[in-house]
Amino acid sequence: MLFKNKKLIPAEHRKYLRLDTVFPVQFRMEVTGGDAFISSWIQGFTNNISHGGICLAINNLDVELFELLKKKNVKLSLEIDIPISRKPICAQASVVWAKDTFGDKHQYLVGINYDSIPAKQNNKLMRYAWFKKLFVPVVLAVVVILGISLGVNSYLNFKLTQGNKQLIERLETVLKDSSLAKQKVNEIAVLRKSFVSQLKALKGKIKSIQTQKEKTQAGDLAQIKQLNDLIANLAEEKLVLESQLALVVRNENIATRELIQLDEKKVELEKANFDRMYQWLKIHQNNRTGLVASFEGDKEIANWSFTYDLALLVQVYARLSDFERARKILDFFAHDAQRENGWFLNAYYVDDGAPAEYIMHSGPNLWVGLAAMQYMQLAKSQSYLELAESIAATIINLQNQDADGGIRGGPTISWYATEHNLDAYAFFKMLAKVTGKAQYSQAAQKAIDWMVNSTYGRPELPVKRGKGDSTIATDTYAWSVAAVGPEKLISLGMDPDKILEFVEENCSVEVDFLRANSQSVKIRGFDFAPQRHTARGGVVSSEWTAQMVVSYKIMEEFYLQKQDKVKAASYGKKAQMYLSELGKMIISSASASGQGQGCLPYATQDQVDTGHGWSTPKGSHTGSVSGTVYTLFAYYGFNPLELKE
Repeated sequence: MLFKNKKLIPAEHRKYLRLDTVFPVQFRMEVTGGDAFISSWIQGFTNNISHGGICLAINNLDVELFELLKKKNVKLSLEIDIPISRKPICAQASVVWAKDTFGDKHQYLVGINYDSIPAKQNNKLMRYAWFKKLFVPVVLAVVVILGISLGVNSYLNFKLTQGNKQLIERLETVLKDSSLAKQKVNEIAVLRKSFVSQLKALKGKIKSIQTQKEKTQAGDLAQIKQLNDLIANLAEEKLVLESQLALVVRNENIATRELIQLDEKKVELEKANFDRMYQWLKIHQNNRTGLVASFEGDKEIANWSFTYDLALLVQVYARLSDFERARKILDFFAHDAQRENGWFLNAYYVDDGAPAEYIMHSGPNLWVGLAAMQYMQLAKSQSYLELAESIAATIINLQNQDADGGIRGGPTISWYATEHNLDAYAFFKMLAKVTGKAQYSQAAQKAIDWMVNSTYGRPELPVKRGKGDSTIATDTYAWSVAAVGPEKLISLGMDPDKILEFVEENCSVEVDFLRANSQSVKIRGFDFAPQRHTARGGVVSSEWTAQMVVSYKIMEEFYLQKQDKVKAASYGKKAQMYLSELGKMIISSASASGQGQGCLPYATQDQVDTGHGWSTPKGSHTGSVSGTVYTLFAYYGFNPLELKE
């Protein structure tokens, strides 16, 4: 039985739990006996519901009908409408009680018990009632939980972003302090050397006077006294110099200890920041396509992923054993990327992998091949050899079109770039090493022969940018060391030391870089081209500076093997210096997904001419995949143009 007012029936008489839920019920009254009567259909609504019956709420019921409901011999035919059932649930019921609420709406409440109702339908009714009863609080609970989760997540993201930004700022501070400490140590060292030189000269002067005194005749007392006085004065001066030297040495020791501590802190912070840079590269990978936007911050190409950049990403992922991420990109090129006559395009859209640029250059295609080779070497797998050999076949076909064995800039391009032939030489060497096939050794030899005949060898210009092109391009110098190697260059009559000296003299610059906090910092690095050849002034390229660091480390290792520790140390010092300069360029990711992680801009200036036919991206703090990846290559000493055992 059902009762809205608990005072009418004791609680222990209740057999079922009541649910406050509302849905429409049509009913018809049937009175048996002498005054038999069947009413028309009347609309009511559930007030309470249980497995055994319903409490109905009826508005504006005729008083005579209400009086009939009070009679024990009244039966009801019910049609209960619930949204989850196409047909109403039919039931027969008896009236247990009826009352007038005497409210403003003049509502009647009627308690009824089922006489008959299909068990399956009754269960459906109760499930729906429970669902409706619990839906709102459950939804509210979910909303609250989601709101709390969102708030916590937003707070954690805020803290993470702030922490990442602070990490970059701490590195900037330590690099600045380290530079000042190094300058102080050098200044003290110069002062110490000056005192040592003065003291040496003074000692020599005292010794000379003592020799003169010994030669003076014993009777020449005035001369002897004069010499003694001079010796005494010089001895006092010597004591002062020794005291000053001791103080300088002590200060030098203190400054050196401070520098060592700062350098230790710098190494720790560089490692932490470079780890964050790798995180930036990871979190920007599209889960569906595997692609990554090349420039975060330049709205015009925000959704572009350049093929060359993707090839770099494969290698840094593989270098850090993140093979699944590397495979996503390689699978895109192996199965999904649109190709034109076997050629990959220069750029694709991140979201769906559709072509973003229909230009086809040899270099990006070769770099996909290089990436496949490096992945297979690092992952100990041959899974992308077919991809690599298909690229090789395309490039060899292009190479065979030239009588001198040169590789043009692309299938529809007439110019020849040293850069692309360096890429090809490195790629074919890798394939020859892995497969043992003579065709790749021959292709590599053609590439190096073409470079010797067309772009190498002039003392005043060691490396041309391309055939008939005397423009100086920093990357062709760095990649000559990385792709060909110092030993091979020497055998070709080239001097790797002179190659690097040339680019240092012509392309090394020091510029002001404006950080996000509006503070300007001096950065030394390498320009895309000689500063004197451009009207824009100097600009540091993060990627090409990092390429030089890789080459310095190659030369350091080369001279260590030659047992020339002096030259090895010189190159090692340069590598570390320029790597620290790149540390000054680290910026905090500006995107919400970037969480303030560190990355590097493409250059110290945005939207300026590189001198090679393209401009740097828009946005003063646009994160660059190529600049960030190549800086990680520099940090780890990874040469993408050589297979290492």
